[in-house]
Amino acid sequence: MYEECIELDYTPDLKEPLFIAGFDGWGNALDISIGLADYLIRKLGAKPFAKINPDLFYRFDDKRPVVNIEGGLLKNINPPGGLFYAAGGSMVGRDIIILRAMEPHLRWFRFIDTILTLCDRSGVKTIISLGGMYDNVLHTDTIISALASSEELLDEFKKRKVSPINYKGPGAIHSTIHSEAHKRGLESICLWAHCPYYLQGTTHFGLLSHMGTLLSEWGGFNLETEELAVTWRELSKQIQTIIDKNPELQGMIRDLRKAKVGGLWDVQKTQKKVIHLEDFLKPRQ
Repeated sequence: MYEECIELDYTPDLKEPLFIAGFDGWGNALDISIGLADYLIRKLGAKPFAKINPDLFYRFDDKRPVVNIEGGLLKNINPPGGLFYAAGGSMVGRDIIILRAMEPHLRWFRFIDTILTLCDRSGVKTIISLGGMYDNVLHTDTIISALASSEELLDEFKKRKVSPINYKGPGAIHSTIHSEAHKRGLESICLWAHCPYYLQGTTHFGLLSHMGTLLSEWGGFNLETEELAVTWRELSKQIQTIIDKNPELQGMIRDLRKAKVGGLWDVQKTQKKVIHLEDFLKPRQ
């Protein structure tokens, strides 16, 4: 069954790699999950070695394949799916497997069994999934929360100012991965970045930088995040300029700041009114 679900190009030579998963879809607010996976792949020089069979796990009528047609000839077709990448060596500091995937539409447990079987065969001991959620937070905040497989692991992240998650409601693929990994005796952690809802449509490079630094310091690998930090400083200036010119945004942010200072900050409960910053940003030429 495993061989039907995955296409393995080669088997990388890895020693107890750290497994990091980023998903596009429901838990990818402000591009945190898939954005950080992409950044890790690029900065660590990770190479693809396996891919998920998309026909088993994705609805093509919901997430359609991307086609490239030139001069009436079909050059290629790329269905939704997932790729596994491997990175390692002295420049990285430790071996890592990165999964970059769309959250599956179908057969979650079979999808996760495929992931965990690959982890078992690769010597993975720890699984980390990355997520982003919209919340009543400010764009200047860097709030990360976590779900961990043990109190000891959670304490390690608490020391890094990561808050334990308290939540009841619809779940993403992360929680199911966490549950199934626990059954196999694997250590797991789900990291969630809390994203300001009024920045919908904008990548939060500041949170990407913060989570990337947190991940690399805890995971024991080398990752340069200054590129992300510089990009965020430039973008945050543009955001502040927009806020300064928009009384509605100013009032909303003022209310959020008062609630935070007054201890009335109820995370994971967003207001009904949402302002999309892309409506105010000038389109790129």
